[in-house]
Amino acid sequence: MHEIVIYVLGVSGLLAVVSFLPPLAAHFRVPFTVLLAGVGVLLGAVVQGFASVQGMGPIGDFFASLAGFDVSAEVLLYTFLPVLLFETALTVDVRRLMDDVGPILLLAVVAVFVCTFAVGYALSLVSGFSLVACLLLGSIVATTDPAAVVGIFRDLGAPRRLTMLVEGESLLNDAAAISLFTLLLGMLTRKADGGVAEAALAFLENFGGGLLVGYLCGRVACVLVTPVRDQPMAEITLTVALAYLTYMLAEHYLGVSGVVAVVASALVVGSIGRTRISPATWDALEHVWKQLGFWANSLIFLLTALVVPKVFAQLSVAEVGLAAVVVVAALAARGAVLFGLLPVLSAAGLAQKVSHSYKAVMLWGGLRGAVSLTLVLVVSENDRVPDRVQAFVAALATCFVFFTLFVNGTTLRHLIRLLGLDKLTPVERAMRNRALALSLGGVQEKAAELARHYEIERAAADALITHYAERLSHIDLEREAERPLSAAERVTIGLVILVNREEELYFHHFKEGISSRHVAELLTGRTARMLDAVKTQGRDGYRAAEEPFMAFTGWMRLASWLHRRFGITKPLARRLSMRFEVLVAVRLVLRELITFTQGRLADVLGTETSCELEGLLTVRLQRTEQALGALKLQYPDYAIVLQNQYLGRAALRLEEADYRTLHAESIISQEVLSDLQRDVELRRRILEKPPQLDLKLNLPEMVRRVPIFASVPPDRLARIVKLLKPRLFLPGETVVRKGEHGDCMFFIASGAVEVIVPGLSEPVKLGTGDFFGEMALLSRRPRNADVRALGYCQMLVLHERVFRRLVGRDPDLRQHIEAVADARRQPAPQPEPDTEQAAPATT
Repeated sequence: MHEIVIYVLGVSGLLAVVSFLPPLAAHFRVPFTVLLAGVGVLLGAVVQGFASVQGMGPIGDFFASLAGFDVSAEVLLYTFLPVLLFETALTVDVRRLMDDVGPILLLAVVAVFVCTFAVGYALSLVSGFSLVACLLLGSIVATTDPAAVVGIFRDLGAPRRLTMLVEGESLLNDAAAISLFTLLLGMLTRKADGGVAEAALAFLENFGGGLLVGYLCGRVACVLVTPVRDQPMAEITLTVALAYLTYMLAEHYLGVSGVVAVVASALVVGSIGRTRISPATWDALEHVWKQLGFWANSLIFLLTALVVPKVFAQLSVAEVGLAAVVVVAALAARGAVLFGLLPVLSAAGLAQKVSHSYKAVMLWGGLRGAVSLTLVLVVSENDRVPDRVQAFVAALATCFVFFTLFVNGTTLRHLIRLLGLDKLTPVERAMRNRALALSLGGVQEKAAELARHYEIERAAADALITHYAERLSHIDLEREAERPLSAAERVTIGLVILVNREEELYFHHFKEGISSRHVAELLTGRTARMLDAVKTQGRDGYRAAEEPFMAFTGWMRLASWLHRRFGITKPLARRLSMRFEVLVAVRLVLRELITFTQGRLADVLGTETSCELEGLLTVRLQRTEQALGALKLQYPDYAIVLQNQYLGRAALRLEEADYRTLHAESIISQEVLSDLQRDVELRRRILEKPPQLDLKLNLPEMVRRVPIFASVPPDRLARIVKLLKPRLFLPGETVVRKGEHGDCMFFIASGAVEVIVPGLSEPVKLGTGDFFGEMALLSRRPRNADVRALGYCQMLVLHERVFRRLVGRDPDLRQHIEAVADARRQPAPQPEPDTEQAAPATT
């Protein structure tokens, strides 16, 4: 039989076998990974016993193909490992990962070193092998596989935080362990020299370099996906290419950790890809990667498990004893980190406290899997590693992997139940009963309506309705027995629900094409920080986290500085345009949240709690309306254009949905639908382009608003216009500071400022037509007050050198400015903000 046919038959046969394992695992309540390992070992035993038997037809050829497989470690590393790592990292919630980044890093990095050295030193004392060889084995068994554990967690409904701790540990653990493995293998084969310091530096370079390469590759991929947006096949293909290209670029060309690079790139795509990749594609992309990860994990397990019977057949009694040493040392090392170092981290305030029950499950749930078996294969195929060391590593590592799968994996479910981690907390149970009572009551009413609509016989309908009534009665009894939630608990629960709902609405509006990608990224990031604040500080944290939604970003401040310093207007115009979009999006979502609070949350949490939550939302809405109103006042035309664009995007969605309905009802053909969809897509691309914001810094127009220039002859005014510089100041921005050198004066073309003068109880307000800053130029002294913009202020700036030239040529202008300056030097108990001569302004 042709070689390629043998490989195709073998792989397709293995996939056929794998397809029956998930239902079998569910039926027998056994972790899928454990069943997969058992089937792999069984296949290996069958292959060894029957591969040479002739005349069995396709079945015999299948076993013969498995016996003839020569799958190298390099094939597994370059073909399956990038997929396995990328799929695992892609599904990780980076925000929740950061909530427990301290414990995760401790388990993923520190625990790897502790396990490696504990196993290595223990074996070196009793085995007679070199310390480096024993450490190499320690690094192999330091990797963890969360697949089986997470599957058990989901079946039993284990706490979400426990699942995240195990997933996060495994994700970064593989990267750290493989980096350490590569370093130790190089030392064992004389490819790397040096002491502990050089080895530590090499590890940091390998690990840090992989992080940098992965991050950059992920960011580049998110940029490259823009041209192929709304092309699902192309977008998904790009992510598959990213996994392999990142691994090869880091591992083969740059000499850093390809494992770390793949993980980092997947985390980048998973965190910002939801807004870069088209919404319709994202769900399909997750399904595709889940399928690819399933294939990769299954094939690695089966292909490596095929050789396990041969390894077990050659085991000696001494090696079984050494395997026991590995088990004890690895568990002791993991226990030392969980019960010794993790409490120290929590006591130092660097991590949230982890309960003893969580630690016990994490200790026993440190299963090993496909990655460890692949690393065993890497050692076995390395000609530079002595045969004796190859056999030593293969035997002990394989024994340890299968011990964790068949002993830890099969008993973990019972441990979780014993510790009560499959049960809801009192707060969660109270929320469950409230939600269930609300849902069942509605279902009972709808069931009665359906019975009448379909003319169901009364006996059948009464039986069903009675069943729901009994369930409701049982829930009412449970609710009477449970501890009532305090007012603070209700508010905190409600705020957590609202913040999560707010994030969902931002993504929903992005998917509907109403909000832009930049707005969705910005607002979802802010809601993530708000959720953290609510979890730690409750109501006070929510109020504190409101501020970033209204405050100007660092990019806005930078754009404003570039405008003031160099007269560059485009960055500021873009940032103001985005602020418009952000405020409109926030206002829309807050109104939806208020409706949601008045309805669903009032039913679940009670009227009193919903009223308090509604009050918090109303305060946010008022602040948003105020900030949006200030922008509308300054740029009313742009506000109309932007709202028109929002409405247009929503209308396009309705239009497209209507066309699909007409096609589903066979009113229009596929050809007509395709033509209409092309037209909708063309108009959508036009609406997706943000409108240009005109800052309205037209010099002649601004000069005409300043009364001091009203009487200047046109020819002289034209020369003055050339000397003035238009500038825009943001609300709350400081225009001048007390004590700084005065090198210019300001004319207010529109807006208002407040002058904070030492000795005055109230700030002095100046408005359109006023000027300030002249006293510092006339007296050549530092400024004597702070001036802050009260709103969006358009100002004309006259620099000192130009000022002296101008007042030297225009005695009337000089006389007017000096008169105002003299009036401001006089005490004014009640300044008139509309009359520049009466206002003691800053100079």
